[in-house]
Amino acid sequence: MADQKAELGEQLFFDTSLSRDKNQSCATCHNPQQGFIDGRINDASTGNHPAPASLGSNGHSIGDRNAPTAAYAAFSPSFCRGERERSPSQQTSGVGEYQGYLGGQFWDGRAKNLAAQAGGPPLNPLEMAMPDKASVVARIQENQDYIQLFQTLYGADIFTDNDAAYAALADAIGQFERKDKESFYPFDSKYDQSLDGKYFYDPDSPATTGKARFFSSDFSCSACHQLRSSNRNKVEIFTSFEYHNIGVPENTSLRAFNEVAEDFVDLGLALNPMVAEADKAASEGKFKVPTLRNIAVTAPYMHNGVFNDLKTVILFYQHAKERALNKPFSVVNPETGVAFRTPEVDRNISDSLLAGNDTDINEQVALEFECFLLTLTDQTYEHLLDTEKVEQCGI
Repeated sequence: MADQKAELGEQLFFDTSLSRDKNQSCATCHNPQQGFIDGRINDASTGNHPAPASLGSNGHSIGDRNAPTAAYAAFSPSFCRGERERSPSQQTSGVGEYQGYLGGQFWDGRAKNLAAQAGGPPLNPLEMAMPDKASVVARIQENQDYIQLFQTLYGADIFTDNDAAYAALADAIGQFERKDKESFYPFDSKYDQSLDGKYFYDPDSPATTGKARFFSSDFSCSACHQLRSSNRNKVEIFTSFEYHNIGVPENTSLRAFNEVAEDFVDLGLALNPMVAEADKAASEGKFKVPTLRNIAVTAPYMHNGVFNDLKTVILFYQHAKERALNKPFSVVNPETGVAFRTPEVDRNISDSLLAGNDTDINEQVALEFECFLLTLTDQTYEHLLDTEKVEQCGI
């Protein structure tokens, strides 16, 4: 029956009738042709880049956060408070254990699991903008095939309770994201193929050096972006599902476009109602660590879409290191040509991790990291990679 629910969930995932103006589906903001992100350009875009936040069904509302990829989201544990050991390379450099919140969906983990996440967008006034659950359930019942499938899979009386019917919708979409391995989590990138001996990194390529740097104790990358204990694990997700504040600056252009009050601050994890009141202050400014899979084709970056290029993100970590160590800044934002702006939330910053890079990230090191990250692209999306960059990287 789980497979049948997943098949129903697939239909619902692509169904635009579940939005206010019947013009948006889950796939609109999580496009399977673009790494399950929203690749649309809208009025909040900078230049020809995908927008930092998504346009809603009403044709004018734009949110404040970037739509994260739905790929590999099925591996995120249910939101909880817990602890985890870091990878062996990080333990040797003194970064051993994480204690805090883990998992969930959305940037702040406010949806405990996939089903809870699927139930969010249809009712969000900035997204699919349906007024209430009853309205969504009424749209479902406009489709006779849906009526039969819901009653078969969730009970003959499912439509007598709008809450139950809406929960069934969310459950089916969650089942689809969990069951459709070929679409959501194929594990077939060049990195994955290398673990099976089907792809070999050129030993003289920047990608090979970047791979070695990523997993080494010289950098703190794997502290947050390596889930498994071995760097040859065939189901590495490249996120720990931890929560951190790395000092991301406010996306001033997005805020200006949305005419957001100047004193508004996105407190991230602290806004999650499942976070204990005693933990609220220490959670301000923290966001869930995203997966690095398909990172080269899922711009823009950070929770607010403030960076458009992968190189910018990598150089930002050098800036963050220098900020943590109170050193003069040696890098500028390549997108603006000036210094990176100050953090939106200047407390609870993970300075010990950010300062943990023993080696500086200069232009060459940034290229090496970028080249390795290109090899984390699923085969389906390799055609989206910059061909000149692929050649430069030797992959």
